[in-house]
Amino acid sequence: MPVADVFVIAGRGTVVTGRVEAGAVTVGAQVTIERAGRPPLAVEIAAIEMFRKMIGRAGAGDSVGLLFRGLARTEIVAGDVVRTL
Repeated sequence: MPVADVFVIAGRGTVVTGRVEAGAVTVGAQVTIERAGRPPLAVEIAAIEMFRKMIGRAGAGDSVGLLFRGLARTEIVAGDVVRTL
């Protein structure tokens, strides 16, 4: 999933938005955040939101927000790619 936007929700964590391109993502899944010239960063999805509803799974074509805990805002930028392991 290419990252379209990144923001922080105080007390919750860092949220990235984008459209799932292929496969599926689920709450609790381990994913990597990849960027050219940097080693992949492994994180866990804490929550998924789609159209203001919390969901447990999102598939290809869904526009979602992924919540990551323990990920600093500076560790991810628009254009990075979130990949499932």
